[in-house]
Amino acid sequence: MPTPALHSIHVHPVKALRGQAPQVAVVEPWGMAGDRRWALIDDAGKVVTQREQPRLALAAAELLPGGGIRVSASGLDPLDVAVPEGPGTRTAKWAGEKIETVPAGPEASAWFSTYLGEGVTLVHLDDPATRRPIDDPPYGRPGETVSLADGYPLLLTTLASLDALNFLIAQGDHPGEGPLPMNRFRPNVVVAGTASWAEDSWKRIAIGEVVFRVAKPCGRCVVTTTDQATAERGREPLRTLGRHRRFGDRLAFGQNLVPQTPGTLRIADPVTILE
Repeated sequence: MPTPALHSIHVHPVKALRGQAPQVAVVEPWGMAGDRRWALIDDAGKVVTQREQPRLALAAAELLPGGGIRVSASGLDPLDVAVPEGPGTRTAKWAGEKIETVPAGPEASAWFSTYLGEGVTLVHLDDPATRRPIDDPPYGRPGETVSLADGYPLLLTTLASLDALNFLIAQGDHPGEGPLPMNRFRPNVVVAGTASWAEDSWKRIAIGEVVFRVAKPCGRCVVTTTDQATAERGREPLRTLGRHRRFGDRLAFGQNLVPQTPGTLRIADPVTILE
């Protein structure tokens, strides 16, 4: 078995949009620098994701110096959006939470509203150190915070577990939908050189210089059935996860991570299992 190592890094500046795959990324207490600091909300304040709008998979966001973003999508001119300075906040509602955010301004919201064909507002999480604690007892701990990610600062997956899942899909009811690429799961870090499902037993790991607590398995939703290249939906991997990877009420693939130390991740960093 080769030594586990960091295979790829993924940063999604806008929640639900296509992201970037840098060679290097800085890890902050609430996640990777620039990851999921922006999101779209509807007129009622509810966060809009690929669950409701699979076409968001076809729009892309690129980080700019200073924390701004450049968004692009077919049929629209790219738009640069600076970090908003206020005044005023908008409450973003997500899975029972209320998160204070700052609207990006009318031009950005008009761009996304045109793309989606419905009224939405682009918002920015200005202070992840205080705005959103991890609210998931007993897995979250006092003082831990998160960006606008679903629940935890980072998501880890492994190549070996994807290979194992694709093998199971090939034996199932919808083999034609496989093999699935890793982007269906929208991870932050992908690890090579492990046994399949080895991450299920990890409690604490180091990737290069950064130490992480492995909080809990990641429960998967309908977004994983969305082809990130076409925005079309199928049945996999949820059908296969339901048969082979059901943990209580969760269909699990990947592990949620909480940084224990700050630092920088680099492709090919060794991955050390500490517990």
